[in-house]
Parts: sequence; C-alpha cells; structure tokens
Amino acid sequence: MANEKNMDLLSSIAGLEDLKRLTPSQLPALSKQMRDYLIQTLAPIGGHLGAGLGVVELSIALHYVFDSPKDKIIWDVGHQAYPHKILTGRLQGMPTMRQYGGLNGFTKRKESEHDAFGAGHASTSISAAYGFAVGRDLQHQNNHSVAIIGDGSLGGGMAFEALNHAGGNNNNLLVILNDNEMSIAPNVGAMSSYLARLISGKSYVSAKETAKRVLNKLPGALDVAKRLEEHVKGMITPGTLFEEMGFRYIGPVDGHDFDHLLPTLENCKDLKGPVLLHVLTKKGLGYSPAEEDPETWHGLGPYCLESGAPVKNTEAPASYTNVFADTLTALAEKDESIVAITAAMPGGTGLSRFAQRFPDRCIDVGIAEQHALTFAGGLACSGMRPVVAIYSTFLQRAYDQIIHDICIQNLNVVMCLDRAGIVGADGATHTGMFDIAFLRCLPNMTIMCPKDEIELSHMLKTALEIDGPVAIRYPRGSGLGLAAETPTALPVGKAELIAAGDDGLIVSVGTRLCDVKQAAKILHDEDAKSFAVLNLRFVKPLDIEAIKQFLPAGKPLIVVEEGVAEGGVGEKIAVEAIKSGWSGGFKHIAMPDAFPEHGTQTEILRDLGLDVEGILKQIRGM
Repeated sequence: MANEKNMDLLSSIAGLEDLKRLTPSQLPALSKQMRDYLIQTLAPIGGHLGAGLGVVELSIALHYVFDSPKDKIIWDVGHQAYPHKILTGRLQGMPTMRQYGGLNGFTKRKESEHDAFGAGHASTSISAAYGFAVGRDLQHQNNHSVAIIGDGSLGGGMAFEALNHAGGNNNNLLVILNDNEMSIAPNVGAMSSYLARLISGKSYVSAKETAKRVLNKLPGALDVAKRLEEHVKGMITPGTLFEEMGFRYIGPVDGHDFDHLLPTLENCKDLKGPVLLHVLTKKGLGYSPAEEDPETWHGLGPYCLESGAPVKNTEAPASYTNVFADTLTALAEKDESIVAITAAMPGGTGLSRFAQRFPDRCIDVGIAEQHALTFAGGLACSGMRPVVAIYSTFLQRAYDQIIHDICIQNLNVVMCLDRAGIVGADGATHTGMFDIAFLRCLPNMTIMCPKDEIELSHMLKTALEIDGPVAIRYPRGSGLGLAAETPTALPVGKAELIAAGDDGLIVSVGTRLCDVKQAAKILHDEDAKSFAVLNLRFVKPLDIEAIKQFLPAGKPLIVVEEGVAEGGVGEKIAVEAIKSGWSGGFKHIAMPDAFPEHGTQTEILRDLGLDVEGILKQIRGM
C-alpha cells in the first residue's frame, strides 16, 4: 500500500512551488497519480493522450529542476504538454481540455505565462528556444532555454536548420530529444544512464577542459585526442551526428527513471554552449491500449475507460476522409501510376486503408511537408500520378514547393486537403482557413470543393484526368450518408445550379451548401424570397458565365465559403460580376480576419455566422 503522505499528491499541486516542496522519493507516486488522472479525465472528452502519458516523468523532472517561467521550457507541437499544464496551475481546468471556452489542446501564450511559445505544428521548438537564448544573451539576462522535441518532429527539415544554426554558436541551449520510438538508439539501461551522468558531470567536463589546455601545447595532439574521444563515444552512444553539428551530446537516458533524469538535468544546467540530451520514453505508458497502438492513441475522441474502445456513433455516415481513401484505392486498382503520399499522417488522412492494399504505392515521408510536395513533383516527372493527402493547415508549410516545384512546371500532382475549414477542438493551429486564398492566385492550379462525399469521389476521378496541379479541399467529419456512386469525371470549371430564383443568387462553396439550401428554403417559406442557389464546385477555373446567367440584374449576390474572406473566392466573384455590368447588394459570408477559438465545429460555425441561422441573419440584413 502506498505511503499515506503520497496518497493525494496530485491535488496538492496548485503550482510549481508545490512541486518543488516534494522530495525526489515522492515523484514516482506523483507520476502514477498524474497518469491515472489523465486516463480518467480524457475518457469522456478525448484528446492527445498517448503523447502526454509518455512524458509524465520528463515533465515533472523539468519543472523540478528548472524555474519556469524565468526558464523557458518549449514543447514541440504542444500536444504532449498535458502534464506540463497540470503542473503549472491548470489541474482544475483539465476536464475542459479542447472544449469550447476551456483549455487549449496545445501550448498557448495567452493561456499561461508558463507556455513560453505557442505551438500546434511540428519541428518548431529548437528554433524558438534558440531565439529565446539569443534574446536572453543580447539583453544580458540569466536564465535557461530548453526545447523538447520528439524523434518524429526531429525528422522535419526545420529542426535540422535550427540545430545547424545553434550548433555553430556558443549560446547556452538545452535540446531534449524525446525518443519514444527507439528509432535512434535502443541501448537504454544502467550502463548508458551511467555514461550520460558521467559525460554531463562536472568532473568529466573539468577533466576534458584541462586535457584540452595541456594537449593544445603539443602539436597535433589535440586533434588526435578529439578523434579518439569521438571514436570511443561513437561506439557506445549515437551522438556523433549531434556532436558534429556542434552540440554536446548526453544520453541516452531512461525518461521514466527519476534517478537518471534529475541528476542529468542538474548537470545539463551547468554546461555551457549547445547541449542535446537524448531521453528514451514510451508513448502511452501506463495505459495498455495506448501502449499497444500509439498511432491511434496519438489523438482521439472519447473512449471507454475499461477497454480503451472508442466511443463512436456507429450510425454516423462515412467520413470525407474514408470516402477519399476508398475512392483512391478503387481508382488505383485500375491505374498503376497512382501513388499516395502522406507526411506522417497515414491514419489521419485515411491512407492506412490505401497502404494495406498497395504498400509499395503508399509512401510516408515523415514530418516533412516540403519534401512531400517536391518528391511528388519528381514522381510526376517520372510518369506517375502522385496524390498528396495532407491536412489543409499543413499544406501551408510547403507553399514555396507548390509554387516553384509544381505550379511553374505545371506538374500532374493532386493535393487532397483534408480538414479544410473549421476543424473544431484542435483550434486555430489546425483550422484549414487559408488554402483557397493562397492557392487561388497560383497559375496552372485547379481547385475543387465538393458539396458532399459523392461529389468528392467524382472530383478525385476528375483530378486524375487533369493535366497540371489540382487541389481538392474537404472538411473534417461525416458526410451526408449518401449512397456510393461510381466515380465519373466532372466537366472542368462548371458550376451546378441547385435551385432557380428571381430575387438574387447565393453561391455556395463546398459543404456549406447543405446550410445554404436550408436558409434559402426558409427565405422562400417565411420571407417570400426566391433565391437561386449555385454549387460553385470549381474555385478555379471559375464559372463566371453561370454566375452571370443566374444573377438577376440589380439583385443581391451572396457568396458563402468556409475560408477566409480576405483573398477568398467571394472577392473574385464580386470583381467579375462588377466587370460584367452587374450592380446590386453584395454579401460575403466567410471567416473574418481573425483566428478562431477551439470548440466543436457546430459551435465555431455558429460563432462565425456560417450556419443556417447566421446565413439567414446576414442575408436578411442586406
């Protein structure tokens, strides 16, 4: 039975001062309580459980050794920061995680002074931490800058750019590599932990510096000694790469053992220059379903506490993601040139299904969106038909590659943009609000927005028959439950008339059509107003002839799109309508020039006026 003084440690942690009052012997009990709390608290609401469970001890050790917010602790992505949030005074708010008005699912500067840098995308922490380090030194301040980055995020090119920059200078910086896949070094144990403490300790560092001063006086001796040291370290540690980049490499260390973590972190505090500490952890530790299936438990909805089974509405229609995956798989049965590409999101984009059928034609490039797009360009040049499945928010990271490597060369690359528009609980960092605006201006680009899941399947078929780059954007969540159809190509650049009307025209972009149709019906039944409704289908090329044909002279023109108004297709439609001689009221119902908060898709669409009631209110107010 646990010691009585350890029975309720977690509830006593109202802030970091409470953590620091604990003895090191109490920290394992605190870790156990924190894991149990996270597993129980997230069961009814979901969230990023696996990553958080893997860094419980590391989070406690970091805050036990360092002094936040004076010391800057920066979490890459931020989805693993749940233990950090608990320790920094947000325990009572955890049941509101990712809920409307509650805690953000990632680090957010406005939420706490302990969230030194906001995140949501991967591979940013080292750059940000080094920025803090240089800023500190320029202002002659005295504090520590610490970046925690996972082995997956380390594969992003930006992380290596930051390592290259920081390693070439002498600013004090600690980078912690949280290796939860044992992808770099499996040799964890007593010997490696002993070596980590030895290499980071004062005696080793002092002896090394003394030896350097002595050997420096002997011609050639220092170079020989350095090569010998690196040869010995290279045999027992995987740190040669980081050492070559200018970092002092420490590790690997057992990330779940305070006897290893605490003294090593204390030693790292005293080291000068850039240091990389390699910590081995297990994702999902403490909850067997999360340990056995880390990909699924990276981020998920509500789950059964006892079994770990997801709590889902089994009657919900198929998601847009699954319809995309099933359609692509069916098309690939008949076309061997189709290759699917994902940037570390095979499950999220649905490509796990494709990979099961065509393992050789489904390629995961890791967290490397820039590489994914240029790699797709190379595949296209070789005669293949690459389809890049990527979240809208992550496509932003490869904008230069879209322009220079794909559009300029007019290559046959299809970009399928999942999570376009409002995504819900993940909030601003994951909202796909900019893709129409930043793609619409690119020469050679074709852009499609399906009204429902069946039109998505037709658009995928269409995209594979178009010469040149194509983007298809579709939302997160379920479709309308329509019966599947055999995919057939659509006439490129042609809109679809949904309803005729004499009192104005509503142009609907993508899946907002369902709410637009309801709003138009209410206007007809309650206001005796008959609006034509046009399903735009193609953002580019734009069917301006259809818009002019069904837009009565002098009558209002309304465009509804789930993307930013600034640079959106509504602006283009208004300009083209005015050029054609139309004059009348114009209303662009779109996302404002602001980042949305997190909440359910329904809640955020309501706040933005993009649901039925919001559309009605804005049209009636014209």
